Amino acid sequence: MIVGLLVIVSLLVIRFSSDPAPSALPLPESIALPNGVTAAAVTYGPDWYAIVTNDGRILIYDRATGALRQTVTIDTPDTE
Repeated sequence: MIVGLLVIVSLLVIRFSSDPAPSALPLPESIALPNGVTAAAVTYGPDWYAIVTNDGRILIYDRATGALRQTVTIDTPDTE
């Protein structure tokens, strides 16, 4: 039981002493979205961030420059 406890403590120390996660990197103060679009969700990676919009698109921006890299259109099934 003592060995198991030492392994858990060691794993916690290793995990919390590693490089910061991408979530610890700063996001821009403001993001310019197209007119009439609102953000529904935000996610980010090491050098980009993505905005999921209310009109069914994902806008991917460059973290360093803020430039729009890619637009992905989300196809939604017809609901009856």
